[in-house]
Amino acid sequence: MAGAKMVERQSGVALWRQIADRMRLAINNGDFDEAGMMPPEMALASRFGVNRHTVRSAMAALAEEGIVRPIQGVGTRIERRDRLRFPISRRTRFSQGLGDQTRDLEGKLLGSATEVAPALVAEALGLATGSLCVRLETVNSADKRPVSCGTHYFPADRFEEIAAVFGRTLSITASFRELGVADYVRRSTEISAVHAEGDDMRHLKLSPGAIILVAAAVNTDLDGRPIQFSRTRFAADRVKLTVEPDA
Repeated sequence: MAGAKMVERQSGVALWRQIADRMRLAINNGDFDEAGMMPPEMALASRFGVNRHTVRSAMAALAEEGIVRPIQGVGTRIERRDRLRFPISRRTRFSQGLGDQTRDLEGKLLGSATEVAPALVAEALGLATGSLCVRLETVNSADKRPVSCGTHYFPADRFEEIAAVFGRTLSITASFRELGVADYVRRSTEISAVHAEGDDMRHLKLSPGAIILVAAAVNTDLDGRPIQFSRTRFAADRVKLTVEPDA
């Protein structure tokens, strides 16, 4: 993290949050792998041009996320775990993408509703204005650690039972199969990064200022008909997204 950029005091983002973001990125990049410890508070305060209290607030946020751990009389140890690699390809599947990297994968249905498709969803699914869709809210965990939250939309005229089926199978792929879609492919994925807020912070057990990666995706059946629009949020310190060429 040598030559760290000074914080931006007029950006509207709290100083401690900016520092936490930069330290989180440095840890993910392996900047401290040799020592395994964070630099002292005074060194970080000097590096970022802030006081020790601001650095302490940033470190406390990282400790809440489980990224670092203060040890009395020793310093702050990095508890970073290697991030899981989630491949995005023509056939993107959560269980297959992470299955060989974890011992236990778990999906959970947080809620569901049948509602008029928002404009963005209707466009992605090729639905007429006013058409109904089924919305599922989910969270996925790897080895008991939450890694992603998802909001998934499906055309209601074709998948009106998907909430009940998913509640039993806890798998979108298995739910599609039961509902007559033996295979499906990814048509598009758009990836962005934002600060976690609200329910995402709570379900992913993140502290204020944590970064999430957002993948907005459309899946189609093998005839090219859109069957799912999803907006999946991944904890950036736990998962890295990799775009892979089609086999």
